[in-house]
Amino acid sequence: MTRTWGTPPGRASLRESLLPGTVPVSLAAAGFGHRRSTVTTKVRGVAVGSSAPVVVQSMTNTDTADAAATAEQVAALFEAGSQKVRITVNNDEAAQAVPEIRQRLEDRGLDVPLIGDFHYNGHLLLTKHPKAAAALDKYRINPGNVGTRHRDTNFTTIVQAAIDHGKPVRIGVNWGSLDQDLLTQMMDANASAATPRDAKDVYMDAMLESALRSAALAEEVGLPHDHIIVSAKISVVPDLVECYRRLAKRCDYPLHLGLTEAGMGNKGVIASSAALAILLSEGIGDTIRVSLTPKPGGDRREEVYVAQQILQSLGLRSFAPQVTACPGCGRTTSTFFQKMAEDIQGYLREQMPVWRESRPGVVDMKVAVMGCVVNGPGESKHANIGISLPGTFEEPKAPVYVDGKLFTTLKGEGIVPEFLGILDEYVTRTYSVG
Repeated sequence: MTRTWGTPPGRASLRESLLPGTVPVSLAAAGFGHRRSTVTTKVRGVAVGSSAPVVVQSMTNTDTADAAATAEQVAALFEAGSQKVRITVNNDEAAQAVPEIRQRLEDRGLDVPLIGDFHYNGHLLLTKHPKAAAALDKYRINPGNVGTRHRDTNFTTIVQAAIDHGKPVRIGVNWGSLDQDLLTQMMDANASAATPRDAKDVYMDAMLESALRSAALAEEVGLPHDHIIVSAKISVVPDLVECYRRLAKRCDYPLHLGLTEAGMGNKGVIASSAALAILLSEGIGDTIRVSLTPKPGGDRREEVYVAQQILQSLGLRSFAPQVTACPGCGRTTSTFFQKMAEDIQGYLREQMPVWRESRPGVVDMKVAVMGCVVNGPGESKHANIGISLPGTFEEPKAPVYVDGKLFTTLKGEGIVPEFLGILDEYVTRTYSVG
């Protein structure tokens, strides 16, 4: 059998137009890619801001005091593609574990930016545990949760620790934990106004005031302007979009996007996708997190995959080869077709930690797994590599297309491993270094 590895006209140029961090012409023409201009903040070498691609981050749900379990989950999230990972630092035991977590990651050769999430007692923990303060790469501060008394003093203590250790901070305001003194003050002023505004509108402004006043205070203490990232999270999609639109007009800090509690399953995925897609399409947002509630024992990495898919679906970044698969219908041999699509998607994810380093450009590869002859050959031809499975009552053969041309036809019980072998060979030939 003669194998032809040709590239149809336009294929190379399309692949080149989709290099990581770039925006396809069609999306740019539709308004994508015009990023809001920001300063650039470095978090352990990861650039956050309009000069860099949008950064994906995530957060552990382990007990941070369990250094082994936390390091294991951080590693899994990082290897899945989370460029920064946040951990809870809520007590002495958690703070004491941070240096060990860092060491365990370094022992595995993982240079992971670690973010410390502080509420209520961050001023005490960062002062009491300087090794933890040094091992972390960024501090997250919630102005509404730095203590009900001596709020400004506690806040400035955390900022001073960031200055002393050369760390950036994220000032993260949440509508569920807003500074009540500031909110009361603004609500009272609104109530006495000649024409009071809607309470929700005032609430939103209070969130922005809390974030921006805190950022201004941090700079007064001495934190550099380019060491600040800001977020103002809400769990209702339209409100989140409006809040970030207002925030984007009032500062040039990099913005962290995400619903504060996205929820479980489809609800969380869809709500996050709806909110982030609107803002990112308007050029708003420099780092994102999809805060999914996992099922008991669920895979924490799912929030990383969803965040990556949002960016990749918008054409803003490429993280892994995309698998196009039809939904299946009465024509398809559903069980076999669904299992094969799942196996191929899983295989690509498993290979990405290695391919990401050794196969530049592979993130832009398109793979088609189709269930019958209706759209199968056409979709397969449009992909870099595709297979059209035999549907119900069709001849039991599966044509494979490579770069738009029929490459071979598979039959029998070994279709999946044979196709994966062809896929591996294609990756080796097409995306080899040098």
